[in-house]
Amino acid sequence: MHSFPAPALALVEKMTAAAAENPAQAIAFQGAPGCNSHRAALDYAPECLPLPCFSFEDALDAVKAGKAGAAMIPIENSQHGRVADIHFLLPESGLSIVGEYFLPISYAVMGLGKGPFSAAYSHPQALGQTRHYLRSNGIVPMAYADTAGAAAYVKEMGDTAACAIAPRIAADIYGLEIVAENVEDAHDNTTRFVVLACEPLDPATLAGQAAMTTFVFEVKNIPAALYKALGGFATNGVNMTKLESYQKGASFAATMFYADIIGAPGDPAVDRALEELAFHCKELRILGSYRQARERP
Repeated sequence: MHSFPAPALALVEKMTAAAAENPAQAIAFQGAPGCNSHRAALDYAPECLPLPCFSFEDALDAVKAGKAGAAMIPIENSQHGRVADIHFLLPESGLSIVGEYFLPISYAVMGLGKGPFSAAYSHPQALGQTRHYLRSNGIVPMAYADTAGAAAYVKEMGDTAACAIAPRIAADIYGLEIVAENVEDAHDNTTRFVVLACEPLDPATLAGQAAMTTFVFEVKNIPAALYKALGGFATNGVNMTKLESYQKGASFAATMFYADIIGAPGDPAVDRALEELAFHCKELRILGSYRQARERP
């Protein structure tokens, strides 16, 4: 909590105290009040008690420690790709994905005056999603832990040459002036969030519903192992909507893969595909099965 800028601390303390009264109703998120993860938590569960955490690890630890019933974590953005470190953090957390949520993203430029601004503070994802605006206005991007926290930091600094790229609500919370709105490079800008909890959903409860399953795996170190491992999804007609690789350790010899498929265990086609995948893998870990929040073609 002490890592938040001073203008955010009072609200963080108030929200933390409220969550402590009813942890089961709390949803932990990374960032200061007013960030996109805060918005996503309230949109996903309007009656929840949002619990701000300084880092992704803090948000996940809050769930593991029983301080929150779930965590709302951004995993990928339509413009800027996957959120850094998430593919490592989710498997390591021991938590299960129990839901997903898609949030349309719009950013405003805000500061202590109307500028001109020489530097813009925000989360690296937000800076990447607004890079055309920043370049065209000669503004230097400066990475900060989260979008709303950047707004609080600009308020705390008192520097009229600095601005923040953040959701519009952050300007109201931290007393900043909005200079420009809708500065994202693409107006269909969307972030996908996943909801994590200590206990997974029983796939049987998803029968008859459009569902997703997320898992990570490492194939055996033999020729064509990945080709053979994925063949079962094709032959069984299971649609894989996401496949990303990331390195495991410093040897650069072990590659982990992160995948999403349509369907859930209990569906015979999914069961056959996962069984074939497991045969060709050194490691396979299902991170969760959950209801689709958006239809995949």
